Amino acid sequence: MQLFDVAFGRNLLQEIPKIANAPILVVAAKDLWPTYAHNFDGGDYILYTPDSLEVVDLEAKISSLPSFNSVVGFGGGVAIDIAKYVAWRTDKPLFQVPTSMSVNAPFAQRAAIRENGILKYVGFKVPEMVYVDYDIIQSAPKFINRSGVGDILCYYTGHWDYRYAVEKGRVESKWPLEENWVSAAREVLDSVLNATSEIHEVSDEGIRTLMSALRWGGAAFNNTGWNPRPIEGSEHTFFYSLEHLTHKPYLHGQVVALGVLLMSYLQGNDPQFIKDKMDAIGVAYQPEDMGITWTDVRAGLKHMGDYWKESGNLWYTIATDTEITDEYLDDVQHWLTS
Repeated sequence: MQLFDVAFGRNLLQEIPKIANAPILVVAAKDLWPTYAHNFDGGDYILYTPDSLEVVDLEAKISSLPSFNSVVGFGGGVAIDIAKYVAWRTDKPLFQVPTSMSVNAPFAQRAAIRENGILKYVGFKVPEMVYVDYDIIQSAPKFINRSGVGDILCYYTGHWDYRYAVEKGRVESKWPLEENWVSAAREVLDSVLNATSEIHEVSDEGIRTLMSALRWGGAAFNNTGWNPRPIEGSEHTFFYSLEHLTHKPYLHGQVVALGVLLMSYLQGNDPQFIKDKMDAIGVAYQPEDMGITWTDVRAGLKHMGDYWKESGNLWYTIATDTEITDEYLDDVQHWLTS
C-alpha cells in the first residue's frame, strides 16, 4: 500500500515558507486566502487563485506563470487538484494543505480536471507531505467537513454495483471481483460508520478518523491497479451526470452523499441504514443545500445512461442501463423529503 505522508497538528501552514523552495507557487482558494495570507508575509511566492478546471484554461495559465520552484495547494478540491496538475505538468515538488475534509483529492495521485465539461483523471503526482491542520479544518463550516464522508460512504453503493456487474456478466475483464480489496475498503467504511458522533462534532479524533479514511481511499485507485470498483460506483455516475447538465461546481462529498442515497434506494440496498448514518453525522444532502432543485436531481438521474455512453470511461453499474421511471423518482423524492 502506497499512502501519502501526512502530518496532523497545528500552526502547520506557517512552516511552509521555511521548507518549500522559493519562489513558491501557491494555488489557493480565492475566498480563503486573505485569512491565511499572513503566513507567507515576506516570503517569495506567486499566488494563483483558480476559477476553472478546464484543461485549456489550465494549460494557458501554466504558460503564463513566472518561474517557480515548488507548488503548494491550499483549499478544497479545486485548489488541491489544480496544484496537483500544475506540479505534475511542471515537475515541481508539491505540498498540500487541505482546508476541509470535503474530498479525498489531497491523497490521490491523479488530478480531476475537465475537458469540454467531461471529467478526466490525469497525471501522477505524490506530494512531499499533506499537512492536516486541526484549526484550519475546524474553521471551515461543519457542513463542509461532514460532507467528506460521501467519499467513503460511496463504498457502500460501489460494492453493490461491483457484484451487480459480476452477476450481469458485465464486469470488466481487467477488474474481476477482488474480495481482498472490497474487504479492505469495508474496514475503512466501518471506521467512519463507527465514528459518527466525532465526525459530527469535527473533533480532533473525528478529523483523524475521516482524514485517515480519505487518505486510504485517495490512494486506493493507484494501489488497486487503477481499479475504481472497490471505492466508487453509480453514485459517482449520478454526480458526473448532474454536473454535466447543470454546469455548476459542487462540494464533492456532499453531492456524492446524495448520490449514495439515490442509488442505494435504486439498488434496494437497505437505503434507510445509510441514511440514518448520514443523519447522525449531519450530512447536508438535500438538493437545496447545494443550491439546486429536485427538478435538477431528477434530470441528472434520467441523464445517467446518456452520460455513461458519452463519457466512454465509466464502468458498468445499475445506473448504466436501468430505466429511471417517474415512479422511482416520485418514491425516492418522497423518501428523502419526508
